[in-house]
Amino acid sequence: MTPPEEGRSVGRPAPLVILLLASTLTIMAGAVVAPVLEVIRSDLGVGGTAAGLIITTHGLATALASPLAGWLIDRWGVRVPLAGGLVLYGVAGGAGMVTESYAALIASRFVFGLGAAAVFTGTTVALLAYYRGTARDKVMGWRSTAISLGGVAWPLLAGALGEFSWHTPFAIYTLGIPLGLATLLVLPRAAAAGTDRDEKGGGILPLLRRRPAILGYYAMLIVASLLLYSLAVFAPIRLGEVGVRAPFIVALVSMANSVAMTLVGLAYAKARAGLGYRRLLQLVALLWVTAFAIMSTTGSPVLIAVAMGLFGLGMGLQMPAVTVLIGDSAPPDLRGQATALSGTASFAGQFVSPLLLGPLVDTTSVRTGYLAAAGIALVLLVVLLVVRLNDPGETAGEQDTPKDPAVPAAGTTKEA
Repeated sequence: MTPPEEGRSVGRPAPLVILLLASTLTIMAGAVVAPVLEVIRSDLGVGGTAAGLIITTHGLATALASPLAGWLIDRWGVRVPLAGGLVLYGVAGGAGMVTESYAALIASRFVFGLGAAAVFTGTTVALLAYYRGTARDKVMGWRSTAISLGGVAWPLLAGALGEFSWHTPFAIYTLGIPLGLATLLVLPRAAAAGTDRDEKGGGILPLLRRRPAILGYYAMLIVASLLLYSLAVFAPIRLGEVGVRAPFIVALVSMANSVAMTLVGLAYAKARAGLGYRRLLQLVALLWVTAFAIMSTTGSPVLIAVAMGLFGLGMGLQMPAVTVLIGDSAPPDLRGQATALSGTASFAGQFVSPLLLGPLVDTTSVRTGYLAAAGIALVLLVVLLVVRLNDPGETAGEQDTPKDPAVPAAGTTKEA
């Protein structure tokens, strides 16, 4: 298949549809279980902490397995590892339909996380490899929109299916199986992230030493996940403090985050073109500072919803921007590993969030916890104001870019 030219896509809608749909599976990972978690806890006779592991175990597995997934993609190209990850995701996730013991459920969730690692890394690398220029900005914005929509649609579907049995929502995970098969049939066999042995990047550690800015991008992903999960965990408690306890109203307020992400994702390409990366990320940090400052001071449910929306605007801008910055900072033969570490960073932030802010909230209040979150966002803003952020395309060395215009910037693969 002819490699995509600058600013053009792979030329067919089917690969994009598959990749966008597969991208929503990462947000689905915990969202499908959440509506029936209390039923599972009661039925299996486990405590709250043990029940929480049903949601978080896959995140730990994904964080640990992401570097391996990235290495496989760099070695063999994105198509086969992504397809395998999707099938494993579907089989292991769907195992909850028949699992009757806590130990078996936790084991299946760990294996499920291994598949999720390949899905997260594979979809990201594929979009970076198949699209260029303004087309890439558009599809990365669409990806943010797809993920945020998945964050609304999948829990609603899971909640509806959970009316029948706590086992039933696990059937949603089996979507990964047909998506995996479609990936093998539809995604191009070449022009995907794999290895071009004439342009080695020298390994991931030398790359990080040459371009320490990538570590900064990982740090921003950790902060983003930490702040996002502080809303997921503590926002319902904060709403209870201001008198909002009805589950439906709590869900509506919480959806302001996803709705804002959906809307801004559609406009991301224009925002990136108009502001550039540095000002865009400064705006993200400013939105986050404002959001948590409101959350920590207001007693109005309406203003809390506004704050959730402001945070969602920031997430909708940050997600595609940092993803592209990381992808463009790495040579083609290391793009999978560099992208995989972004998954490790994101899931590490999710894991750390309740451990870092939880004790502060327990000993003081949610308002104090959100004030601390505002402080974290403020530190990020100051760093972004002080540090110069260059477009990787301006600073990438010649060794990272093929000189032959016939060679795709995404490299070649060993796939037949």
